[in-house]
Amino acid sequence: MAAGSDLDEAGARSRIGWRCRRGMQELDLLLQRWLQASFETASRAQRQRFVRLLELPDPELARLLLHGGRPQEPELEGLLQALRQPPVR
Repeated sequence: MAAGSDLDEAGARSRIGWRCRRGMQELDLLLQRWLQASFETASRAQRQRFVRLLELPDPELARLLLHGGRPQEPELEGLLQALRQPPVR
């Protein structure tokens, strides 16, 4: 799926959910938590950024999410911070 395509249709969340399943359980948990908690209320731009993150290879995504790496695209920083935050109880 291209970064901006079909983000508003009913099946988009399901397709994106499949793409959240990665090779590392830690990534799966972070990505799926954001999808469940924030996708429905996210703006189109936020959804596009999330899809762009999903296009990254696992090692790069792990560097960004698990090791505090800085993204090459500065506009992804806010989303990365949100993904790193522990869930609100």
